[in-house]
Amino acid sequence: MKRSRSLILLTAGLLIFAGCSGGGSSTTEESFVVGSGAQTFIKEGSREKAPTLSGMTLTGVNYTLPANTVAVVNVWASWCSPCRAEAPALVAVAEKYPDVAFVGILTRDNLVNAEAFVRTKNITYPTLIDDALLIGFKRSLPANAIPSTIIIDNKGFVAARVSGVVTIGSLSALIEKVQG
Repeated sequence: MKRSRSLILLTAGLLIFAGCSGGGSSTTEESFVVGSGAQTFIKEGSREKAPTLSGMTLTGVNYTLPANTVAVVNVWASWCSPCRAEAPALVAVAEKYPDVAFVGILTRDNLVNAEAFVRTKNITYPTLIDDALLIGFKRSLPANAIPSTIIIDNKGFVAARVSGVVTIGSLSALIEKVQG
């Protein structure tokens, strides 16, 4: 009895340690939170200032998000299947609203895979490669899932967030609401 109890405890301990291991250095889809597509909209007057978004892009160009324009900021990674699913919608909405600035923020990914993702999905807007930029949203609407999409109004304030996959309809409606 004592021996079988020890064996059960040893087995349970090994399973716990195996479950806590990263399984190597590769990023798996089990290591992120998938959003439900929930939208959050903040009324004008209650919005927090957005952080300055600037830095190096995937193409090696320094980029700064232009001031005085509505902007869509999409947080993504190439290994994220919801990010792959929403990419065509983001490209379509970026084409539909040429006066809106679109920018991606790459998170927890390697550059080679991200560059291939951008090429295969025909993403033409810039992607910043410094996910430390996400810290700047902590007082307003932080990116709480991958993907997350944040909309900044033309005064530079965080106006809305979608936690999870965006659709053409949902993102278009939010942009139009922010544009007023």
